[in-house]
Amino acid sequence: MKKLLTIALLIWSLSALAQEKTPVTEADYSNDSVEMADVMRSEGKIYVLVGIIVIIFSGITIYLITTDRRISKLEKNLYS
Repeated sequence: MKKLLTIALLIWSLSALAQEKTPVTEADYSNDSVEMADVMRSEGKIYVLVGIIVIIFSGITIYLITTDRRISKLEKNLYS
């Protein structure tokens, strides 16, 4: 019974996430400007956004490297 209920809920949730398809027109292919990016670039905010993204990825990278080193030390101590 649990399996049947789980399958029914999964199928129901997939239909709930379905989105309407919007047709692609010729105007979509000739769109050369992104309005939000142009506004952010003109106000200088795009550089702040890029800086924040770089800081976040740098932090994640440093965290992963330090965690890997700690795990390596623990493995050496455990198997020595």
